[in-house]
Amino acid sequence: MSLEISITGPKVYVRIDELYEMFKGTIVDIFGNFGNFITQTTVSLFAVTIGLMILGYIASRKIEKRPGAIQVLVEKVLNMLYKLVEDTMGKHNLKFAPYIGTLFISCMMGSLIGTTMLFRSTTADFSVTLAYALVTSAMVWYNNIKANGFIGWLKGFTEPIVVMTPMNLISEVAQPVAMAFRHFGNVAGGGVLTTLIYAALALASKAIFGWLPAYLVSLVPPFLQVGIPAFLSLYFDFFSAFVQAFVFCLLTMVYVAGACPPPAENVDANK
Repeated sequence: MSLEISITGPKVYVRIDELYEMFKGTIVDIFGNFGNFITQTTVSLFAVTIGLMILGYIASRKIEKRPGAIQVLVEKVLNMLYKLVEDTMGKHNLKFAPYIGTLFISCMMGSLIGTTMLFRSTTADFSVTLAYALVTSAMVWYNNIKANGFIGWLKGFTEPIVVMTPMNLISEVAQPVAMAFRHFGNVAGGGVLTTLIYAALALASKAIFGWLPAYLVSLVPPFLQVGIPAFLSLYFDFFSAFVQAFVFCLLTMVYVAGACPPPAENVDANK
């Protein structure tokens, strides 16, 4: 079986021609060339998934009445998660807490995996962030239809007046696209900016120390290419990954909460 490895673009990571020939003419072939199915992003997603499974196993393998340090930390994080979901979406929507937690960890780890230099950040691929956003939109549409019925959901696009229907439809479609572009743009832009700064520092280092003899240049620590990018990495890689994942989850909670109002009996009781 021959392997053709491509490093010219972000899409094709490994091409296995024999697999395509094996599945040619079957249902797999409906989705296009199977040989182009395994991409850098696909490999990164598998790595993130396996990593999260390992972390989940480590965190839950020894649950005791007298918790240790790891169990205390996990319980503290879970309490913070449920408190955030309750404050943002309401107590009646606590059922969404596991999904919000999974989404946050997936987004954050997907961004941080690019710092290993072995994998590509999954959130730097628009198809991944768009998939996350479409899941959010699907949850909103499902709960709207569940609460108002399919006809009632369609009538909602005609409010407050019928002439607003086209704008409401555009807004509904633009919502997941805007969420996806915001997350993708920040992560991808941070990576591009870091690369440009690193290249500029390399040129500056060469200009400053280029006049020195070669044996002296080897003795000078490359602080321009190591020290400064290290501080930038703290923001663009770690802090930015946390912020972008948090904002994406916060938008998800707000949109889903809007489609899942409190039960009527609770509203009447509060009045």
